[in-house]
Amino acid sequence: MRKRSFLPAVLSAAVLTAPATASAAAGVPVAGISSDSEAASTTGTRILSFRGMNLRIPPTWKAHHFGDTIQVVTGSPCTDPSSVVEPCRGFWLIGPKNIAQWDYDGEFPYIPGYAQPGCPFRNSTSTNFSRKASFRGLRQVGPGHKAHHITWPAFCEAQGSLKKINFTWREWFLPASKILVVDMWNTKALPSVLSRATWS
Repeated sequence: MRKRSFLPAVLSAAVLTAPATASAAAGVPVAGISSDSEAASTTGTRILSFRGMNLRIPPTWKAHHFGDTIQVVTGSPCTDPSSVVEPCRGFWLIGPKNIAQWDYDGEFPYIPGYAQPGCPFRNSTSTNFSRKASFRGLRQVGPGHKAHHITWPAFCEAQGSLKKINFTWREWFLPASKILVVDMWNTKALPSVLSRATWS
């Protein structure tokens, strides 16, 4: 299986929580989390914009931007959002440069990192995948946009142990918008967040 990477040679990670600047004022969303004071006052959510896709996310989710990829951390704070070997709880939004770099075709799981990804439950183990997807179909991502949704059976196995921990690796690919969403943590709210996306 091919190794995948979205990380540039030098990383400069920043948590994107600042209000949108002039480009947003002009009606052009910026990549990252922009403030939405009216929505936040009524629902406690914020808008995460990526390549025209606007996701309403909980305020506790934090977005870290690496080139044309965003790592959205949904769990407790982590020390290195760029790490896949010891992955932070969350999911990735991946743009066209990295999709094209690895010639993504949905025939293999897209691994956003230099190495075999660590287990999302035990950092001392690595993740293994089935060669056959467990599901392929279309899923609505806001009005007028459908994603190719693929799920992959995966498991972790500690070194020297026969005990396996099974989980599902999930992907949503929007070919027209050139967006790939990758979730190894079975983020409970993510399908609903994607289905309610808006576009600009």
